[in-house]
Amino acid sequence: MTHSTFPSWPDVASQLIETAAGRAPADTVIRNGKWVNVHTREVLDGHDIAIRAGRIAYVGPDASYCTGPDTQVIEAEGRYMVPGLCDAHMHIESGMLTPAEFARAVIPHGTTSMFTDPHEIANVLGLEGVRLMHDEALLQPINIYTQMPSCAPSAPGLETTGYEISAEDVAEAMTWPGIIGLGEMMNFPGVANADPKMLAEIAATQRAGKTVGGHYASPDLGPDFAAYVAGGPADDHEGTCEADAIARMRQGMRAMVRLGSAWYDVEAQITAITEKGLDPRNFILCTDDCHSGTLVNDGHMNRVVRHAIDCGCDPLIALQMATINTATHFGLEREIGSLTPGRRADVILTSDLSSLPIELVIARGQIVAEAGSIKVDCPHLDWPDAARGTVHLGHELSATDFELAAPEGANAVTANVIGVVENQAPTKALKAELPVKDGLVEGVGDVCQIALVERHQATGGVTNAFVSGFGYQGKMAMASTVAHDSHHMIVVGTDRAQMALAANRLAEVGGGITLYRDGEELALVELPIAGLMSDRPASEVAAKAQKLVEAMQDCGCRLNNAYMQHSLLALVVIPELRISDLGLVDVRTFKKIPVIEPFNE
Repeated sequence: MTHSTFPSWPDVASQLIETAAGRAPADTVIRNGKWVNVHTREVLDGHDIAIRAGRIAYVGPDASYCTGPDTQVIEAEGRYMVPGLCDAHMHIESGMLTPAEFARAVIPHGTTSMFTDPHEIANVLGLEGVRLMHDEALLQPINIYTQMPSCAPSAPGLETTGYEISAEDVAEAMTWPGIIGLGEMMNFPGVANADPKMLAEIAATQRAGKTVGGHYASPDLGPDFAAYVAGGPADDHEGTCEADAIARMRQGMRAMVRLGSAWYDVEAQITAITEKGLDPRNFILCTDDCHSGTLVNDGHMNRVVRHAIDCGCDPLIALQMATINTATHFGLEREIGSLTPGRRADVILTSDLSSLPIELVIARGQIVAEAGSIKVDCPHLDWPDAARGTVHLGHELSATDFELAAPEGANAVTANVIGVVENQAPTKALKAELPVKDGLVEGVGDVCQIALVERHQATGGVTNAFVSGFGYQGKMAMASTVAHDSHHMIVVGTDRAQMALAANRLAEVGGGITLYRDGEELALVELPIAGLMSDRPASEVAAKAQKLVEAMQDCGCRLNNAYMQHSLLALVVIPELRISDLGLVDVRTFKKIPVIEPFNE
């Protein structure tokens, strides 16, 4: 297919030079603004920016000498001129949107560059899914760089995916125009133990001169962490405390610190900068996972920068963490991340650096949003049928598929239970005494059932276990085909019949999220593309997602953004306890454990 590619610097260098020298007029001049220089951490009043061929030709106190009769003049009127914001690590699929609709949602918030890891779709559709995401990304009016997913499955032997990513796939993807590096290397035990496949993927990336993304989701900062760093990952976003950020930066990694819809990891780690006084150049802000409701109602990287400032960070340092630090990490400091000659003309106008209202957004020299309204088209791919029919259950499910038999003669059992932690990705490994009724183990109190339903190969397999923390009441069930990272179907409920209804409904609509109570569907978010994404606008998806939030609350759930916790309960690379199609997994040891502890009469 034909990509809408942005001209490289060599293609337009002579034009930039001619304009900077005053021998040819600029296409656009932004006049009389406060230049936020992220290289020197200065704000310089009374400056102009001259733009030619989508790039910056000149920044200085007076661009009148390169302003011609046909030059578009934008009056900054003393507002701050800030580089377009960069999201260093994120998954577009978490927004439940296609790349085009995600771009449409975030452009008005000032995001002009994203570094995306489409490992969600890789688990469902393999390399072809990655290619579709990559191709649609290249059509957008902003910079969407794609990281080739590294781990599908994320933990070999502990889960089964729709497709597996190989080292050969990684090597092929490194030749694609929009691939910027290797996606988060989640199999951290594999790297630490010199797994040949993981090292082959890293080697293919480094031979291509690209960046290896990290994911070290363990509190152990001893030899295993040292071995992981030695293996090549250049960054990590799984830190949750100050010591994590410090350890990563001291070892030469970039600490990527996230504020997503449910991950609140900035406040605990930014003290490494604000209190310990460490050099902030290796500290990078990102979102990781943002659903559509957050994007529509709260923002994107502008929300993260504001939050960092609210946590005590100097506004200019916070902006560096979302612009030049990110660009430098990916080897793109000559392309993006600052308002300096030669760079892509990605500019935000804002009247306040702390509250950061996004008043005008320019990307590649073109006005793309103003006062919260998008001004450009975000082109879609024609997604093939193969990407839309991905939910295969094998048979219609019934309540009996969700039964968990007790040991013979038991009146009660001790169960291993997944404990949800609000606003964090990790879970707790809990134990609970559960009653037995008619030979079946029952949830009680805050402990309800969870099931992982196989949906890629139509095996009919259902893995049953227990989860605590959602606070559900009454007869209800919620099902989702977004189930990081293998993306089977997660069903959580207090009633087995409702669980069957919810699961069968998602098979009927081709994927998404639904919630049933007493036989009635209270909410449905259709996600027909790979069971992960809608091709509808973010506002529509957000409205349906909000109904889901309200339905969860009506069923007793009070957790913040509980859906994100729900969707990560099968992520077998983040401690402590997870569910997969192969059983219950203790991620502290990377071993399967029984749901029911051995029973002695």
